[in-house]
Amino acid sequence: MDERIAAAAELFKVLSSPVRLRVVHELTEGPRSVAELAAVVEASPTLMSQHLRVLRMAGLVDAEHEGRQRLYRIADEHVTHIVQDAVRHAAED
Repeated sequence: MDERIAAAAELFKVLSSPVRLRVVHELTEGPRSVAELAAVVEASPTLMSQHLRVLRMAGLVDAEHEGRQRLYRIADEHVTHIVQDAVRHAAED
């Protein structure tokens, strides 16, 4: 199998979780903390941290400390376009 196709399949596998897809969608608005993301997605901070770890390991988000909290942001703008296009496509009649 072509390596590019395998990498694309892996990307879609990571984004196949509704929680992770929602997180990436929310991060298109700007950096957020675990607590902010957990509140928006209605998940526990522990569960949110686990999903963020998966997204970080896939290279889709990164984090940096700002004061006492860690803020997560999109690491690859291409992913922003993929997610926004998918959401728009799903909303079409």
